[in-house]
Amino acid sequence: TAVLSPSRQILQEGAENSRRQLLIEAFVSAGRVDNITMVMGLHPQYLSSFWKTQYLLLRMDGPLPYHKRHYIAIMAAARHQCSYLVGLHMGEFLQVGGNPAWLQGLHCAPQKLRNLNEINKLLAHRPWLITKEHIEALLKTGENSWSLAELVQALVLLTHYHSLASFVFGCGINPEEDQDEGHGCQPPSPHSDSSPASDDSMGGSGGKDAMQEVEVLMERMKLLQESQLEKEGITQEEMATRFELEKTESLLVAPSDVADHSLQSNVLCFVEDPEFGYKDFTRRGEQAPPTFRAQ
Repeated sequence: TAVLSPSRQILQEGAENSRRQLLIEAFVSAGRVDNITMVMGLHPQYLSSFWKTQYLLLRMDGPLPYHKRHYIAIMAAARHQCSYLVGLHMGEFLQVGGNPAWLQGLHCAPQKLRNLNEINKLLAHRPWLITKEHIEALLKTGENSWSLAELVQALVLLTHYHSLASFVFGCGINPEEDQDEGHGCQPPSPHSDSSPASDDSMGGSGGKDAMQEVEVLMERMKLLQESQLEKEGITQEEMATRFELEKTESLLVAPSDVADHSLQSNVLCFVEDPEFGYKDFTRRGEQAPPTFRAQ
């Protein structure tokens, strides 16, 4: 058996105490510990830096009012179809006094926020296409113009939540059990006090279903291998044919337009031009678009 040296044991205990203290602080300040915090808490120093960044972006002095900051976070997360972050910041938006009507979709938000849609879209999927004209269009004098300070904060929020959406997807973070109670992905109904989102709309059961499908496929693969051992006369071609048949039967995936129905109604209402996505700008044989270069 391995024996920990005293110094290593002290370091481990110190890290665990640091993590515990951070989680306690999260619970005291917010009344809950969300799943992002639980995952990042495995690296207390990183979590501490992340919290400071979040606090500066969302709570400290700045040109944008708090509710607009959370709405911009919703726009950014929705661009990547991250229902977890969309639901989280819908709840935050309401807590800081945001207008519930805005949560019916981007079309219900003020034009000034809607004007961010184009640069949000490009930042999320093809940032190399952004030009000075995109910035000028937002800063031009008019009723819905942005000040330079406001736009800088908005762009930092957009890029921050584009990145955080990738973290959520990469770690497989699911909604908390209490997220339906005020943090769900459906806007509050004008005819009821609450309108909780279904588990499917938040991706709660999708992961389990996928794992079950993989387990079934693996079991059938095992049976095929055993069958091959029993019947020595079987050829590789026959085995490949049978394997493909079993795989096709096991992984019956619903069409995306059916599987994403609830996602479209709860998240994509904050997105315009949802078909716009990443497209490689270095394809062979095609003229690459102009890109920013830092020498």
